[in-house]
Amino acid sequence: MRHVVVISTGGTIASRWQGAGYAAEAAGQEVLAAGAVPEGVDVRVVDLFTVNSSQLTTDHQLRLLHAVHEVLADPSVDGVVVTHGTDTLEESAFLLDLFHADRRPVVFTGAQKPLDAEDGDAAGNLYDALLTAATGRDIGAVIVFAGQVFAARGTVKKHTVDARAFGDPDGLPLGRVEFGRVAWGPHRPRPAALPLPARDAVAPRVDVVMHHSDGDAVLFEAALGAGARGVVVVGTGAGNTNPVVAAAVERAVRDGVLVAISTRVAAGAVTPLYTGGGAVDLAAAGAQLTGTLRPGQARIAVLAALLAASSADEAQQTLRQVLSADPQPAARSDLYLVDRVGK
Repeated sequence: MRHVVVISTGGTIASRWQGAGYAAEAAGQEVLAAGAVPEGVDVRVVDLFTVNSSQLTTDHQLRLLHAVHEVLADPSVDGVVVTHGTDTLEESAFLLDLFHADRRPVVFTGAQKPLDAEDGDAAGNLYDALLTAATGRDIGAVIVFAGQVFAARGTVKKHTVDARAFGDPDGLPLGRVEFGRVAWGPHRPRPAALPLPARDAVAPRVDVVMHHSDGDAVLFEAALGAGARGVVVVGTGAGNTNPVVAAAVERAVRDGVLVAISTRVAAGAVTPLYTGGGAVDLAAAGAQLTGTLRPGQARIAVLAALLAASSADEAQQTLRQVLSADPQPAARSDLYLVDRVGK
C-alpha cells in the first residue's frame, strides 16, 4: 500500500456556484470523494486553506511550503498531492520545487471546471496526480493536468478555460498518465535545493512591472517606493526596455534591490541582443536575465533568492544560482513516450 497525503488549498477544483460566480468552498475530503482513488493507494487529507488562487499571498505559499515539509517528515508517506487553483498554481509549484530536496514528489493539480460540473475534469486530474505521487521519484515538484506530467519549472497556464490548461512553451512533459500508469521520459537532473526559510520569516515585497510602448520608469520607481526588495521587469521581445528604464534599474541595483528581466513573449529565452535599453544594457546595469522563466515564475525566483539569503550580495548570488539551472529545451526525439505526447 502506498501512502499519499492530499493538501487542499481551494481553487476551481473546490469551487461551487455562488449565485453570481464560482468560489472555492469545498473541503479536501469532498474534493477527494468526487473521483476514484487508484488501487493500492491510501489517502489522508489535510485542509490547509480554501481560497480562490487569485487571492493567494506569499504568506499562503510559505504556509504551504512548510506544510509539505511537515508531511514529508513522516517516512511512511510516499508522496504529496496539492490541490490548487490554476491561476497561480505555476507560482506555488515552482516555489516548492526550489526548496524541495526530498526524493518523494510533490504533485500539483487542479481543475478548469468546478467541482459539481457534470463534465468536470477534477476527478481525472486528481486520480492522475495521486498515481504520480504514489509512484514518482526524484522529480521534485510537478504539475499533473489533462494526463500529462510537467516539471514545475517553466510550466505555465497557457489557456484561460481549456481543459489542457498547462504546458511548457520551451520544453516537453516529464511523462504521461495512461492506462493506470505513468510513462516517463528521460530523467532530468535537478539543482540543489535552497535552504528552507524560517517559519516566521517575513516575506519581502517583490513586484512585477511590464514594459510597453511609451514605457517609462514611473511604475518601477513606485514599486521601489512601496518597499520592494525585488522587481521583475517584463520586457518586450528578448527582454528589452529603453534607456530610461535601464537607468532606473542601474540605480535600484546599486541600492541593493534585486532586479530580474523576463519577457512578455510566450516562448523563448531572454537574450542579450540589443542595446538602447535592451537586455545588453539591463544586464550591464546589474539586472539578471531569467532565461525561459515567464514573469510569474521569475518573480518566484527573486522571492526565493531573497528568502534564502541574508544579504543583498548573497541574494544576487543565490538568484544567479537559481537561474543558471534553467534547463535547455529537450529535443522532441528525447522524449520516448508514445503518440505525440509532446504536442
